[in-house]
Amino acid sequence: MQNMDVQQLRNKLEQRKGQLSHLQQTIASTGADLRDLKRKLRKYEQAREIIREVGIKTQQQLQYHISDITSLALNAVFPDPYTLEVEFVQRRNKTECDLYFARDGNRVDPITASGGGAVDVAAFALRIAAWSMQRPHSRNTIILDEPLRFLSADLQEYASQMIKELSQKLGIQFIIITHNDVLTSYADKVFRVSISKGKSQVNE
Repeated sequence: MQNMDVQQLRNKLEQRKGQLSHLQQTIASTGADLRDLKRKLRKYEQAREIIREVGIKTQQQLQYHISDITSLALNAVFPDPYTLEVEFVQRRNKTECDLYFARDGNRVDPITASGGGAVDVAAFALRIAAWSMQRPHSRNTIILDEPLRFLSADLQEYASQMIKELSQKLGIQFIIITHNDVLTSYADKVFRVSISKGKSQVNE
C-alpha cells in the first residue's frame, strides 16, 4: 500500500514536471512573440511618423501652390486684391481644407463676405491650380463657359490679360465661350457664332 502511494506521488511529480516544462516553453514562446510584437509596434510607429511628416509637407506644398496661383490671379485683376489663405484642419477624424480671403490681416469668408467677381477669379485660379498638380497632366486644354461673369466690366480686360499670361506660363490652351467682347481682348483667335434661320454660323 505504501509502495503504491509512493508510485502515485512519483507519477504526479512527473506530471507536474511535464506541466512545468510545458508552461516554461509557453512562457518562452510568449516572450518571443511579445518581443516580436514590440519590434513591429516600433516599426508601425516609425512608419506612422513618416506618413505624418509626409502629410504635413504635402499640405504645406499644397498651401503654397494653391495660395500662390490664386493670389497671383487676384492681384492681376484687382487694384486692392485679397490674398487666398489655405488652412488644413482635422474634423471628424478627417483632414479638411478651409479657404479664406485675407486683406490687411483680416480673414473673410469668400462666399458670404466678398464680391462675386473675386469669387469668380479665385474659382478660376483654383481650377488651374488643381490642373497643374495633376500627375500626369490631363490634356492641356480647358474649356470655360461664361467665366468671370460676375466680374465688373471695368476689370474684364485685366482678367483677359491674366488668362493670357497663365496660358503662356503654364502651357494651357483656354477655349472660352462668352458674350463679353472685352474678355477676348487678349485672345489669340476669336470666332463669332451667330444663328440665322435656326443654323449656327461661325466667322473669324
